[in-house]
Amino acid sequence: MSPRPDRGSAAAPQDVAATTDNVTIRWDNAALQAIRVTRLGPPIVARALAVAHTAMYDAWAAYDDQAVGTRLGGSLRRPAIERTLASKNEAVSFAAYRALVDLFPTQTPLFNDLMASLGYDPENRSTDVVTAAGVGNMVAAAVIAFRHHDGANQLGDLHPGAYSDYTGYAPVNDPDHINDPNRWQPLRISDGHGGTVTPGFIAPHWGRVVPFALTSDSQFRPPEVGNLFPFGGYRVQAEQILHYSARLTDIQKAIAEYWADGPNSELPAGHWMLFGQFVSQHDGHTLDQDVKLFFALANAVFDAGIVAWDCKRAYD
Repeated sequence: MSPRPDRGSAAAPQDVAATTDNVTIRWDNAALQAIRVTRLGPPIVARALAVAHTAMYDAWAAYDDQAVGTRLGGSLRRPAIERTLASKNEAVSFAAYRALVDLFPTQTPLFNDLMASLGYDPENRSTDVVTAAGVGNMVAAAVIAFRHHDGANQLGDLHPGAYSDYTGYAPVNDPDHINDPNRWQPLRISDGHGGTVTPGFIAPHWGRVVPFALTSDSQFRPPEVGNLFPFGGYRVQAEQILHYSARLTDIQKAIAEYWADGPNSELPAGHWMLFGQFVSQHDGHTLDQDVKLFFALANAVFDAGIVAWDCKRAYD
């Protein structure tokens, strides 16, 4: 597992390829590097990782005697004689490459470098499933086609701009006026260059994204919260937060910084992939184990993001 990069600087592309990890980890690291550079919003990052690892899983499934892909089922299952590590590596790599290029087109040179280091030709677009490259390309195309219309608005076809909101959300407060103390207020913050920026609500439409395993976006929505203004609990909780913030120790500040997952980081979803990499390294995982681990982990985090953003939107 490659060490986690400094939060203030992105790892060089060659660092992603310079590893002895199996191809699942190598492609996961490539995805995390693309995330650090492109700075998409947290739930969007979670979806991207789920898409990439789903494509990898679906490709690998063709070389397992029981697993079935999420889009094409068991229709691509290859005979036992073809279920070699070399075939799995190639199919998984082509699937990952196609998915990541679709998700992070500006980072294509990074992905090309990794393909070259693995000995694969990214221009091989065959969909002949008697070849491992064909399997990878085929399953990636199926996953990409499904996810292009999952409500995330990746293509900007529901509203101009990739991943932009198409539900008409608008905050009731602005940075200088609180019209409703119980609703979200955008904050004006430093841009680090002497000016300020006012970030908007990231992806308020995210509750409409098709999940992996949820029955609905509101499946785990908590009941209506209490402590609303002007009742006493409102002031108590606000003062409690101020109390905590004013008394943080240096260790607690470091912990908060670690979990903040700010700019130039892999964000919360990617943070969980690093935990997965730790488990893989600690337990000495094989490719087969890691394909399944990261498929489950990425999709769990993806669904968690949908749930969290449903709550954010519901209660504003």
